[in-house]
Amino acid sequence: MLLAHMVAALVAPLLVRWIGRSAFYPLAVVPAASAVWLATFDPRTLGDAPVEVSVPWIPAFGIDLAFRLDTLSWVLGLIATGIGAMVLLYCARYFKDSEPGLGRFAGVLTAFAGAMVGLVLADDVMVIYTFWELTTVFSYLLVGHYQDKQASRRAALNALISTTAGGLAMLVGMLMVAAEAGTLRLSEIVADPMWTEAGPFLITAMVLMLAGATSKSALVPTHFWLPGAMAAPTPVSAYLHAAAMVKAGIYLILRMAPALTHLEVITVVLSVLGAATMLLGGWRALRQTDIKLLLAYGTVSQLGFLAAVTGLATHDAVLAGLAMLIAHALFKAPLFMVVGIIDKRFGTRDLRILSGVGRVAPVLAVIGTLSAASMAAVPPLYGFVAKESIYSALWYAGGWQRLLLIALVAGSVLTVAYSWRFVRGAFGPAPGAPRVAAVRITPLYLLAPALITAASLALIVLTSPLEEMLRAYASVLPETGEGIHLVVIPHLGVPLLASAITLGLGMVLCLIPRPVALLQKAVSPLTWAPERALDVLDAERGFRRILRTVDKLSIVITPLFQRGSLPYTLGTMLVVLLALVAPVALTQSPLPDNLVLFQHPVELIVLPVAALAAIGAARSRRRLRAVFLITVTGYSVAVLFMVAGAPDVATTQVLVETAMTVVLVLVLRRLPLHFSRRPLRIGAWGRWAIAISTALVLCGGALYAADARYREALGTGLIEPAYEIGGGHNVVNVTLVDARVWDTMGEISVLLVVATGVASLIFVTRRERPIARVRDLDASRTSIWRRRADPALPQNALDFDARPDDVAGGNRWRTWLSAGLTLAPERRMVILEVITRIAFPMMMMFSVYLLMAGHNLPGGGFAGGLVAGLALAVRYLAGGRYELTEAAPVQAGFVLGTGMALAVISGVLPLLVGGNVFSQATPVVHVPLLGELHFPTALLFDLGVYLVVVGVMLDFLRSLGAQIDQQQEADVDAR
Repeated sequence: MLLAHMVAALVAPLLVRWIGRSAFYPLAVVPAASAVWLATFDPRTLGDAPVEVSVPWIPAFGIDLAFRLDTLSWVLGLIATGIGAMVLLYCARYFKDSEPGLGRFAGVLTAFAGAMVGLVLADDVMVIYTFWELTTVFSYLLVGHYQDKQASRRAALNALISTTAGGLAMLVGMLMVAAEAGTLRLSEIVADPMWTEAGPFLITAMVLMLAGATSKSALVPTHFWLPGAMAAPTPVSAYLHAAAMVKAGIYLILRMAPALTHLEVITVVLSVLGAATMLLGGWRALRQTDIKLLLAYGTVSQLGFLAAVTGLATHDAVLAGLAMLIAHALFKAPLFMVVGIIDKRFGTRDLRILSGVGRVAPVLAVIGTLSAASMAAVPPLYGFVAKESIYSALWYAGGWQRLLLIALVAGSVLTVAYSWRFVRGAFGPAPGAPRVAAVRITPLYLLAPALITAASLALIVLTSPLEEMLRAYASVLPETGEGIHLVVIPHLGVPLLASAITLGLGMVLCLIPRPVALLQKAVSPLTWAPERALDVLDAERGFRRILRTVDKLSIVITPLFQRGSLPYTLGTMLVVLLALVAPVALTQSPLPDNLVLFQHPVELIVLPVAALAAIGAARSRRRLRAVFLITVTGYSVAVLFMVAGAPDVATTQVLVETAMTVVLVLVLRRLPLHFSRRPLRIGAWGRWAIAISTALVLCGGALYAADARYREALGTGLIEPAYEIGGGHNVVNVTLVDARVWDTMGEISVLLVVATGVASLIFVTRRERPIARVRDLDASRTSIWRRRADPALPQNALDFDARPDDVAGGNRWRTWLSAGLTLAPERRMVILEVITRIAFPMMMMFSVYLLMAGHNLPGGGFAGGLVAGLALAVRYLAGGRYELTEAAPVQAGFVLGTGMALAVISGVLPLLVGGNVFSQATPVVHVPLLGELHFPTALLFDLGVYLVVVGVMLDFLRSLGAQIDQQQEADVDAR
């Protein structure tokens, strides 16, 4: 099911582009087929024998793609898929083909349906959280569908922040209970006996989990985001805010019900929050003139009703709560659809303007009236059956639950009143308003709400089998009271009396709308409360005040730490590091007991040199001198590596330092010669203090980390496997391209991203320019560092020809380099050109040697690529940007892409012959004269590494070299 939803979501934009809004019909097939598949299970057997599927996902952390189909997930899954199919069917007529962003909307809505199904089926807490946040992200995109409307964007952001904050709290709570239970399976966590003796730790964890439930289901004080989310298209409201996402919080409460039975304090808190939400939502619904907002506040009220009941976590309460959950989905989804039809066909949702809709659209009126009557619990509709069961559960439970019953009866009175307000406002006459014009509403437009309403009516005669199904989950909870049943004709008693009182008082409120409106205005905080008190009494205003306060605080704090100064930013990071480490460092002995001062006499020479170079770099005022002194420290480290017996690492260190020196020197061309002076001496002392303290902390951390070893070193154990499995004698290289190949894959990916980022910062207009060969250049316009405005060059200085000898005659070899004459004469260095002419082919051959020999001798693709890159750097430094083009007449992006492609291919190819990703083989080839040659398949991956490194160096030379050349020449022209 999940894969089908994912595929449908991916192809949805293409379908919409192809067939327009009719694409929603094939998309509806996916959730409809899922609903049919779920309907083939018997929920009565799922209670005792749930269907479970588990696939390892992150085995190192014990996280599995674990899914579990029991009675509860069956009910919620059927609602998510069934209502989802109807909503997609409804979208096919609700939208026009010209709707902006319709393809994106279709894909996101289908993906949301899949995420909701995944949420109710998932059993691993990390998988649950993943789907939980997916529903949050998708709902953000759906609520903010109308991107050009500020109200839509603000509503989407409010919903995102509110539900994400609750989701993060829920994640912490889930991890806490998972750690206590020793498992990530939620089904095992709730069944764990630890709940019978729950202490402060588990109570705190449960509060955090239920914080996610309250924010998701819009309970007080986060109720404000749901009415604001009505800025979304009506199909979103009919699905997310009636039958799907807002039910996720109620689902979590129901899922944790076996644990909640032992936490009475939590059940009391949930019931109070639920009752308060029900009363607040119902009271606010009576004030609305927009029928969609009326239904939105009604949804808030009903969610509070559901939370108050299901939070009791008893057999009867959960049974009644499940029945009401189904009822709510079946009456609220068609009500929102009816509102959408009214809005689209009659152009307004204001009940003060709508007049006579029931006369011109009788079928629509019947659907809306039946659904509203079910919401008001008018007998014998299914809404009445569900609400009567709740009244019975609370009354027969006794104790404080009867007080809760009184509060819920008061909330239900408001439900009756706003249900009547909806029916009268949407379909009845409006005083003083003209009757709406007759419009045609196609049967397909009415099909989805009609089918859902028909399903609600069908449940009236199916209450007995439905009760058996729901009892399969409720049976795991303790029974209280006398036991309840889902019946259309209840027995005489207090619950039936409460229903009669609910309908009676509700009708009284319907008959006196004006006094109720005056009372609401009188008690509203907007009438009597001061401005500051409104931030406390009005949740949405308080939320916005918090956001404004955070923004103001960030404006004050951010400049303190982010001044645009690299030294200040780096100093801040280092001070934080010292503050974190210092308390731990003070508890340790000054030095480890087994400290060895030095292992080789060379260290006594190298370390002072490195220290003096570092101090000199810090004190240097010239940038170029600082760069070279930093390079000395790098070469010193390379010597230490060599002394320690690591020639591979030493070689790489030397090459990297050399390459970085070249890059830094190129960058210095765009920087001042000297560092800026610091006028305050106290600032210099402060920087020295931070630097020395950081050095002490890092060195001490390295010493204590080495002293903390409690296992044997891995190096000796890798020598034999490196040869037997990897087919090479060089353990370092075999490790990089075989044992830890994924690490190397990640490293070259980072190199590719870095090269792209650096080039993007330098290139102003285009990422890559066309390759310009010397043979195609205009001799009168090709002088690097000399501009056309300068005195003309002697013609004989530019009289060269790059064509073959048979065309150009003997003039071809007038220069040592292919593009030597593109340099202005005063910039040429003949000695450097001669050295480059001799050294370049040798360096390239050496780079290939390092690549080929790296499996058995020091070297490898990384070292070989660096040597090749340095060879290109020598060509550039000797002959300029056109010489670099002659040395490498390809785009850097092509080289990078080819290298990454080879690396990926080397990992995928073994799959074609039945192996695993990156499986290695070492075929042996007998060659005359050369003898037996080994060709490990890791060589292909190493070749990819080689090309990526070459591509990075080429990209740096093109961006930091050639492009800066052109920028400098443009500056000269501008002057």
